[in-house]
Amino acid sequence: MTKSAKELAFLRDLYVDAEWTVRFMELTDKHFKFTDDRSLLYINAGTGNHVLEIGTKAGREAQIGAMCENEHLLKIAQDKAIATRSRVDFSDEEFDEDNFDAVLADGSFVSPAKFRDFVADASRYAEIGGTVAVFLVSAGSFGEVFSVLWEAMMDVESEDFSLAEKLVAELPTLSAIEEVFSEAGLERVKTHVATELFEFENGKAFIESPLVGDFLMPRWFEGLSKKEIERIRKRLARLIDDEEASITFRFTVKAVLAVGEKG
Repeated sequence: MTKSAKELAFLRDLYVDAEWTVRFMELTDKHFKFTDDRSLLYINAGTGNHVLEIGTKAGREAQIGAMCENEHLLKIAQDKAIATRSRVDFSDEEFDEDNFDAVLADGSFVSPAKFRDFVADASRYAEIGGTVAVFLVSAGSFGEVFSVLWEAMMDVESEDFSLAEKLVAELPTLSAIEEVFSEAGLERVKTHVATELFEFENGKAFIESPLVGDFLMPRWFEGLSKKEIERIRKRLARLIDDEEASITFRFTVKAVLAVGEKG
């Protein structure tokens, strides 16, 4: 059953941030430091956990703004900021362009087809010489899933049986990420990679997890009918259980943090 944006916001806060976003947070915190008195804009702040944590470590004069993906995530994040007396400004109004020393953007759920525009948009908010950092999923991710997905789509005789190949091909390589950054006017680009493992007890647990069922699959299956999606989901679960037998199902994600300087 399709969930509302409000329901997805609560699932994001309760399950997905702790299972998914935290992996990218850990990678980012290793290579992106913001502890002095500067200005930072966080794009796609979700329910606010990461930017609030950054705010607690920043200097007292630091100015931190945050943009959430929708009004429901924004409300959760604002409530957290009030409860913790945070100085982070979660605003539903547009921030000024060319105005921040640093911009940090969560692109982990951004469609690869929209990644170029996403980076260009993030770059708009940084001042000349400012830092722009984006974390995302790169090529080499979900290989275990896409392999089973290809078989599932063949089994159900899906008209778009090549979908798995398309999903593999569209994930950006490190060189493609660097090229996108360069096109957005960002220089001295560096990329940092971490391999993350996600594990599920069985096929049913995989397809019904909020991360997969409510956040990843909608993008993977975009354009397919609800009936076809349900057939593929059920076949995926069966194939996973048949292939994995008594062991858990695992897939890997290549998490990337790309950092550049606005020229």
